[in-house]
Amino acid sequence: MTLSSEHGDLGPEDLKIITLARSARARNGVPEGAAVRDETGRTYVAGTVELESLKLSALRTAVAMAVASGAQSLEAAAVVSAAETASEEDRAAVRDLGGPGTPVLLAGPDGQLRAAVTAG
Repeated sequence: MTLSSEHGDLGPEDLKIITLARSARARNGVPEGAAVRDETGRTYVAGTVELESLKLSALRTAVAMAVASGAQSLEAAAVVSAAETASEEDRAAVRDLGGPGTPVLLAGPDGQLRAAVTAG
């Protein structure tokens, strides 16, 4: 089932990862929040990591968390950011685990969907 709304035609699970990504961004006061869903339906949520020795986007952090937890594949990814597009590095991380057809949903800080692209 898909929901038609201001988010376009997204299913409830896709809306959920956008909401989780938005919450991570707001809760942690970071530039980006992200969430990914693995092949079993588990979600991994992360914010931007900015340490002196380690800098990772929220989406790459969420993908790393999924891999570290044993995920074998991704069904979808979402990032909430002020950026207009998902970076090539972020899409590459999603592609590495999920394949080129994995959807990457980009929403603005208000949670409104800006773009839905594939990792490929």
